[in-house]
Amino acid sequence: MSASAAMLQKTSLSPLADPRLFREFAYVGGTWTAGSGAGMIEVSNPADGSRIGSVAALTAADAKSAIAAAQQAFRPWSAQLPAARSDILLRWHALILAAKDDLARLMVLEQGKPLSEALGEIDYAASFVAFYAEEAKRLNVESITSHLPDCEMRVLRQPVGVAALVTPWNFPSAMLTRKASAALAAGCTVVAHPSSQTPFSGLALAELAERAGFPAGVFNIVTGDAPEIVGAFTSSPLVRALSFTGSTEIGRLLYAQSAPTIKRLILELGGHAPFLAFADCDFDLAVDRAIAAKFATSGQDCLAANRFYVERPIYERFVNAFAEKVKAMRVGAGMTNPDIGPLMNDGAIAKQKEHVADALSRGARLLTGGRIHGAGPLFFEPTVLADVPDDALIFQEETFGPVAGFTPFDDEADVLDKANLTETGLVAYLHTRDNARIARLCERLEFGMVAVNRTKITGAPVPFGGVKQAGLGREGSRHGLEAYTDIKYVCRDTA
Repeated sequence: MSASAAMLQKTSLSPLADPRLFREFAYVGGTWTAGSGAGMIEVSNPADGSRIGSVAALTAADAKSAIAAAQQAFRPWSAQLPAARSDILLRWHALILAAKDDLARLMVLEQGKPLSEALGEIDYAASFVAFYAEEAKRLNVESITSHLPDCEMRVLRQPVGVAALVTPWNFPSAMLTRKASAALAAGCTVVAHPSSQTPFSGLALAELAERAGFPAGVFNIVTGDAPEIVGAFTSSPLVRALSFTGSTEIGRLLYAQSAPTIKRLILELGGHAPFLAFADCDFDLAVDRAIAAKFATSGQDCLAANRFYVERPIYERFVNAFAEKVKAMRVGAGMTNPDIGPLMNDGAIAKQKEHVADALSRGARLLTGGRIHGAGPLFFEPTVLADVPDDALIFQEETFGPVAGFTPFDDEADVLDKANLTETGLVAYLHTRDNARIARLCERLEFGMVAVNRTKITGAPVPFGGVKQAGLGREGSRHGLEAYTDIKYVCRDTA
């Protein structure tokens, strides 16, 4: 056991049952490696600032070596029968579920989310592996009725090649499996870069992938400085697809960097979700679902509701009921399983403070919260702001934290215009009992996903993604698998 692994065992509230899941080196070409020796990156627990461990800081040259290993492994991996790839994915799935408690503990330590949410994320992560293990066997050949005499026509789907995956810190396990299992099922090989703030979840999944029997070079984890590693991914002509989850700002940068090599891009970017509650909604249900839509992952979720529009007849009652529930929320370190855990870094705290101060300066009312919590410097009180004007920062940009802003509305057409006034159309939440209104708004809301009278809508079988500058392509579902394939048309003379 490494010194850092021993430290982890000693200091964590729940020691790992399998210490080998705590990995500090990158995984390239079937080997655990420190790369060319550029150094290590320290990783700390956001709940208390304590050191968890360190990971290898690989260089651009190391990233290119990982790409080369993936390219070398691509032909034999893609040539395997889909059922053989499926079997390995199913073994990976079983190992993930068997290690669920350890994987969740690692996630809590490095990401800070409540333990129950971390356990839920491991189930969510595993579900993508199981789903794509089955979908691997369903990439069917498509026949075309020929419009030419004496011709047979077919359409094939073939894997694009090496796929580069760049995953975020807020869902360090699920975003990796959602991308990787689709690419692997399609027959691609993978080079993945996890966030340097939460690398251990991805490295633990690599350990389990190795045990599952993925051949060397098929699944690679490249840790290090993001601009250097991802820059090597975007510049390489061997990387034929790039999947990224993160901010719209970084998505634009990767879009530009990938242009010279014309890569396939799958981008899951920012959100600015509206929550629309009409007077005819199921009031208690809508309040509970509004809480869930705002505060999962302590608000650090691209699906988090960021703008709450409530029809005026129920507005005051709604915001007061919401605020009372927020006042009862427990804040604390993730292993205590609170409602709200720490935010990821100082920048996140600064943004919450800025959004609250700006809203108050524009006339909003503070119903609860609004300050750093006594649990520590990265904890922010769950906050409710009422009467937020349209020009407030919180209604203009993603807050990505536990601050909820409310405003009343009087007219369906007006609130629809306000809801659509964003370039990051990922998800919208709608609460009403009026079926005609549901049909109208589901058609007219400019978002990739609409949740009607509920909050949880994600899962492996659904196409996850947004419109406008919320991203490109879809993850999950068969569409997520097809994203890693090229279409080949074959026309055969039968005369």
